[in-house]
Amino acid sequence: MRARDLARAARRAVRLTLRDQGVTGPVEVSVLLADDATVRSLNRTYRGEERTTDVLAFPQNGQGGMLGDVVISVEQAARQARRARHSLAREVALLAIHGTLHLLGYEDHTPPGRRAMWAAQRRLLRAWAQQGTRR
Repeated sequence: MRARDLARAARRAVRLTLRDQGVTGPVEVSVLLADDATVRSLNRTYRGEERTTDVLAFPQNGQGGMLGDVVISVEQAARQARRARHSLAREVALLAIHGTLHLLGYEDHTPPGRRAMWAAQRRLLRAWAQQGTRR
C-alpha cells in the first residue's frame, strides 16, 4: 500500500474524530507515519519505555490551535492488520482515531477510561469504513 493512501486514511480518521467529538474552529493535528525504530526511540525518550508501540500521542493542549501530534508505527500497524485480517489502511485509521482521542483527553489506563475510549473507537472506525464506501 502506498504511503499516500495511508496518509489519506489517517487524515480522514482524524477529521472524522474531531467532527464527532465536537471540535470546532481551526485546529492542527500532526500525524507522522513512522517505522518501528523511530517510534521506539520516541517511546524511550518521552515515556521511558524501551519498546515499540503502535501509536503515540503528544497533546499540545490546543495552544495556538495545535491539538497535538500522533505518531503511528506503520510496521507495527502492518503486523496488527495481518493478525486482525483487515487492511493496513483500516489499522492506520484505527490508530489515528486512537491517537486523536488521546489528544482530546481520552485515556485507556483505567477500566472505565478504556471502555469509553474503545467504545468511541469502534463507533468511529465503523463510521470511517462506511464513509469510505460512499466515496
